[in-house]
Amino acid sequence: MEIENNDSANSVLMSDPKLMLKLARYKMPFGKYRDRLLIDLPEPYVVWFANKGFPEGELGRLLAIVLEIKVNGLEYLFQPLREKQ
Repeated sequence: MEIENNDSANSVLMSDPKLMLKLARYKMPFGKYRDRLLIDLPEPYVVWFANKGFPEGELGRLLAIVLEIKVNGLEYLFQPLREKQ
């Protein structure tokens, strides 16, 4: 999935509420940032994955979306979806 600007990134996210919820709650399953929400991963870490190659499957697809969200400054869209802790 390639998103070219804020408007299209926003429309992709807003068009799939299930994807938004999944991204708001999905935790990194391994590594230094294990158990951290994907949306809260540091941008340099996500960029590192992009350069190295995202993992296969759902995690890789979600990390690619997180990269687009971060590059386009759309993290604020997830604030209302965060579970109360």
